[in-house]
Amino acid sequence: MKRIFPLITFIQLSLLSYSQMVAKVEIKEKIDGICDVKNVYSLFPMFGDQKEAICSVPDSIIEERLNKEVEFLKDKPKYNDKGMVSIIINCKGEVVQCKIDNETKSPILDEQVVNVFKTLTSWKPGKLNDKDVDSMRLWSFEVKKGKIKLQ
Repeated sequence: MKRIFPLITFIQLSLLSYSQMVAKVEIKEKIDGICDVKNVYSLFPMFGDQKEAICSVPDSIIEERLNKEVEFLKDKPKYNDKGMVSIIINCKGEVVQCKIDNETKSPILDEQVVNVFKTLTSWKPGKLNDKDVDSMRLWSFEVKKGKIKLQ
């Protein structure tokens, strides 16, 4: 009996290593442009068969643009806050939704941050098992001493 338990545990762990974690995003509202509303994914690139949607603009440039274009922070050098933006990219690489997922203390800041992200229109779609799929990307950001930093 003592030898069976470790053997069963080993077999279960071995089977888990071959399985793939796939997270589906539940879409509650109508979003024009989604290829398959029942199959929108939050992809994890650490799993070999999943690739996140990739923006043609690197995060460093997005961060620069946020700090340049978000007017709300121009006269607030001591402002601190946190937020999150979500973008849904369809299977064709088109942005079909961009919104604040976790709001900051200021609706004006939220709107200005989203406006910068809405200009990011050139994407490679996410892939699951080498197939282009609808996917969601999230960007957390922190405002520290009036400067935005992507996390």
